[in-house]
Amino acid sequence: MDTSTHDLHGLFEQLGLPSDQDSINSFIEEHAPLSRGMNLSDAPFLTEAQRGFIRQQWELDSDWCEAIDELDALLRH
Repeated sequence: MDTSTHDLHGLFEQLGLPSDQDSINSFIEEHAPLSRGMNLSDAPFLTEAQRGFIRQQWELDSDWCEAIDELDALLRH
């Protein structure tokens, strides 16, 4: 059973990334802006496992989709 919190911090933990606010901000600053036509699940700065997780969660329409959308939006600004 998945008992993790399905928010942005939880998503970063799930992706194996530091999940404190400063680390999240640094990640976004380092990788933004994401190219307009690129899906987050194709982003070259993610590992194959991270991209696969994002794709799988989208296909399942899982509880992670809201956090994935939030990350996608933050990377596009």
